[in-house]
Amino acid sequence: MFWKLFWKRAATPLGAVYVALFSLTARAEPVSCDVVIVGGGTAGVVAAIQAGRLGAKTVLIETGSQMGGAATTGGVNSPIQFNAHGQQRIKGIGWEWAVKTVRLDDGAMPESRPNWRINAPLFALVAEELLQQAGVQIRYFEAPSRIEPCDRPPYRWTVTTSAMGETRTVFCKQLVDCTGNGAACALAGAERMREAEIMPGSLNYTIKHAINTKKLDRTAVEKKFSDAVAKGEMLASDANRGIWLALGYQAGNYVLNADNSTAEARTDTNLRGRQSALRMLRFIRSLPGGETAQLVSMAPEVGVRETYRVKGEYVITVDDYLSGKVWDDSIAYATYQVDMHKERWEDFDRRFLPPGVVPTVPFRALIPKGKENLLVAGRCLSCDRLAGSGLRVQAVCMATGQAAGAAAALAAKANVTPAKLDIAQLKAALRANDALVPGAP
Repeated sequence: MFWKLFWKRAATPLGAVYVALFSLTARAEPVSCDVVIVGGGTAGVVAAIQAGRLGAKTVLIETGSQMGGAATTGGVNSPIQFNAHGQQRIKGIGWEWAVKTVRLDDGAMPESRPNWRINAPLFALVAEELLQQAGVQIRYFEAPSRIEPCDRPPYRWTVTTSAMGETRTVFCKQLVDCTGNGAACALAGAERMREAEIMPGSLNYTIKHAINTKKLDRTAVEKKFSDAVAKGEMLASDANRGIWLALGYQAGNYVLNADNSTAEARTDTNLRGRQSALRMLRFIRSLPGGETAQLVSMAPEVGVRETYRVKGEYVITVDDYLSGKVWDDSIAYATYQVDMHKERWEDFDRRFLPPGVVPTVPFRALIPKGKENLLVAGRCLSCDRLAGSGLRVQAVCMATGQAAGAAAALAAKANVTPAKLDIAQLKAALRANDALVPGAP
């Protein structure tokens, strides 16, 4: 009788509103947990696995359709770099994830050769398996729309997510932002930092063609490209290392000012990236031997290198980074050079690590300034822009993600904010889970 009356009302002029309100109420079942991780990139996956393995009831919220972030959806399927100066400095859950993927793929071990790549679809599948084995609840296609302090002890945060015409409330004790742009921290009232300029992003794609570059006039091809740029038919960033190299690589472009910190910016970034790929396909088809060129693969999204960083209790500077400073609360190593991308390849700001120097990350850089029960990991942790250009790489994101996941789980269990944790206890938990941790216990 109830359903008969319901559908009768649904047929009235106000039916659409009635059905929508009823459906919203029926579907929005609250969730309670110890730890919420926002963002399923390399930092978020490792953070969630670590929290789950330490016994925390963990929810991982990811707005997309698969795990891995830049390593999968962003097309940068090279989760580097685990080594510094020939010695492994990052291990733990991120290393386990990479090695399990490689072994299933019969591929080369991580960093065994230059330009090492991982099977991106398999990397995403292995992530899901490890998450589920750790008891993590995966919530795809949802994004936080509100984050507020919770008045229901022992929970400290109320996270409201929105997706597919419904909203959901998640109560948690600890919250970890692994979004890459500090989106969850912004909703929670934390301060973010960024400069007017941001690094270009990259859209990775492959164009298959039959061009024999040995038979082409290099000068003529480069002039043809330059003329196309001058006419507005191409952009210089369509072949950021020059058209001749683009023909050899057959893949990839630059997307200037690539920003994914809002839906509007993310849309614009991806539209511009894909239009660039289309221009390049048409240009290659205009060359001798390229008449039948085909776009055979393309990453789902533009890989974005930087947007916002969250201001923490400590801001890592580039001087800290290049000195290899070790703090009492250092919880992870960093392994990559300072690597500031610019529009032109020759303008890059690259500063290699001095011999024997290995940067470290203090736990305070994972704690948003003035905030409790909130952590950040991955690309948007607290640092200046130049330090961030090295800290952003995937293996480092995994290491900071593991530290944040462990800290969140321990804090939830002890009912304290992460800043009150015993650093020795946190380091011990990380080492017990195969992480390499700087300094004394």
